[in-house]
Amino acid sequence: MLTFQKVLTGFQTRADARAERTDAFADGIAWIENEFVPIGKARIPILDQGFLHSDLTYDVPAVWNGRIFRLDDHLDRLEVSCAKMRLPLPIARPELRRLVMELVSRSGLRDAYVEIIVTRGLKFLRGAQAEDIIPNLYLMAVPYVWILPLEYQNHGAPAVVTRTVRRTPPGALDPTIKNLQWGDLVRGLMEAGDRDSFFPILPDGDGNATEGAGYNIVLVRNGELHTPRRGVLEGITRRTVLEIAAARGLKTHVTEIPIQALYECDELFMCSTAGGIMPLVLLDGNIVGDGTVGPVTRMIWEAYWDLHDDPQLSEPVTYAP
Repeated sequence: MLTFQKVLTGFQTRADARAERTDAFADGIAWIENEFVPIGKARIPILDQGFLHSDLTYDVPAVWNGRIFRLDDHLDRLEVSCAKMRLPLPIARPELRRLVMELVSRSGLRDAYVEIIVTRGLKFLRGAQAEDIIPNLYLMAVPYVWILPLEYQNHGAPAVVTRTVRRTPPGALDPTIKNLQWGDLVRGLMEAGDRDSFFPILPDGDGNATEGAGYNIVLVRNGELHTPRRGVLEGITRRTVLEIAAARGLKTHVTEIPIQALYECDELFMCSTAGGIMPLVLLDGNIVGDGTVGPVTRMIWEAYWDLHDDPQLSEPVTYAP
């Protein structure tokens, strides 16, 4: 079983090896207009509707120790998001899958954050039919991203429930479509910083918890897991958490969670592709549980990283020479 120290040591060893690289893709790679380019030279057209109107969707699989995790689940969600937006994939899925694997292979990155972005393209929707517009596809892979700094992974971090901003309601923006309309989330991050914290949890308009800036939240009460149902992205990492819990006989609940329940739980954590399982030990200055990373959170943390070697959920990248 992978402990925190083993995960950290392995990652640091690979990061040290990457730091010694001098090739063009050491800091990341992008695929734009049928060309692979170093991430620092990647550019998009200024008239792209993804840039001008955030008219896009995207998804983010990750590579860990040379294996890409749950790629097909991410591609499934990307296809669903595109369909909801009436935004066709620019290329067939098998070709997209092959291109993602080639991107990572060329990058040489053993631990990577991979982003697949589909935009409406260069033509504004006003005065045009959605079906007549040619979408754009962009890919990139950069060194693995940690939402929660490594020094907090083993001890937990502080968070706040925002007071000045609520999550954009589902009737205005479908949160199950992964999107970059982050106005509310950015305001939440600013408020968290103003309150000497790292992480915001945004309420909805009905007194319930939703999610944070790029992560789902999960609370543990009496050995059972609870995570918000409404107003959230249906995260692949959240799905993995629920599967881990169910496999170990723990009850899980995807339901409305009143804000007050966050202050009364035994354990609280965030989960995201960027950073995995991230424990929270302070909420609005109040100690969560006993103020340490709880046993359920730690079990899920260890099981989550173990699964990155599971051939049913991950596959090796064949790296270019």
